[in-house]
Amino acid sequence: MMSDRDGSHRTGDAVGAGEPTTDATPLEALEAARERFDHAQQRIEDRGADTVETAADAYRSATKLLEDYVDRATGTGQENFKAYVELEGQFATLVENLPEDLPARGAFEDALDAIDKRRLSESDFERAREALEPAATFADLLDEREAAREALAAARKDAAKRRRDIGDEIASKERLLELGDADLDAPVERLREPIETYNDAVQEAFAQYRQEASVREVFALLERSRWYPFVEYHQPPEDLQEYVDTSADGEYTIPELLEYADYSRSKLEHYVADADRLKRRVATQRTFLDGIDAEPLTIDWPPGPAGVLRRRTREYRPFVERVADEDTVAALRDVRALLTDPDIDYARLQTAAQAVVQLTPEERERLADGRVAAELEALREEKRALEAALEVDDPV
Repeated sequence: MMSDRDGSHRTGDAVGAGEPTTDATPLEALEAARERFDHAQQRIEDRGADTVETAADAYRSATKLLEDYVDRATGTGQENFKAYVELEGQFATLVENLPEDLPARGAFEDALDAIDKRRLSESDFERAREALEPAATFADLLDEREAAREALAAARKDAAKRRRDIGDEIASKERLLELGDADLDAPVERLREPIETYNDAVQEAFAQYRQEASVREVFALLERSRWYPFVEYHQPPEDLQEYVDTSADGEYTIPELLEYADYSRSKLEHYVADADRLKRRVATQRTFLDGIDAEPLTIDWPPGPAGVLRRRTREYRPFVERVADEDTVAALRDVRALLTDPDIDYARLQTAAQAVVQLTPEERERLADGRVAAELEALREEKRALEAALEVDDPV
């Protein structure tokens, strides 16, 4: 007789009903996972939740008994007979305790009949397992509900991630539209010239600072930058920092240390306190030392929004005062003054500068024909739909 379990697989009463296709969106996957769980739950309720739980527990207990005793209860020895008696007794008790009206109760009775003999073989166990097949449907129902629950939890997680990602995409599209509205003929040189003047000055000043300041002093500057998020200097490796802090060689400038690192040990002994230590610490960190420059103190072009530029110039100032002259500090003040000059519409010029640099020909075409606006509205609609879907109280 065809089992319920086999029939469900063949007739399309699908265990995996509601599973999303591989190219489904996170929202579609969530809806499919929810449908799959609801379908699994409904199949259980249709047969009675208590009935399914009872039958599934009995099926699992019965199959475990058969698995535990298949090796011990086959054969003719005394120990085999003892194991057989244990198996028959436990299996009979399991069947006796089942409700009389339990669906597929006959499957358990048939399985008991298959092992009700004085001598068992592996084929008897196989017949018992086959007899239990009608009851396997109930265990499958619970397994599918649990798998559907896990799939629903994963789908909710993916949908929540997509909702977060959409926020970034929406911000990007909104910024693109803002750039599309920019006045590309705006006099952006009124921003560019003070920024370029400052950048040139601080780069020249820092190059001179490297030539004159001890490496210990430069490292102190880097250490101070830890507390200034916009001054993005990398910190020295620990072994190099320790060498500079504890050796008299820390009083040399960076160019001097790099030059000494190329000397032979015999020649180097005339210049430094510990030639071997300098070779180990400095020669291996040439890339780091060469990379200490004014870049973290320069202003990007195009500049950032007003709030960012205000914070950046404020954090730069104590470092510029330390490495440069008053003219360079004044140039930094001129950059900051762009934010408060009544004759300069900073937001307008900054947006125009961003547009000139950032908008590609393809983006300008998409802005002109309305595709960016349509994409933005589609993203907003997707976000609204995801938010609504995620508000549902799922059993996960």
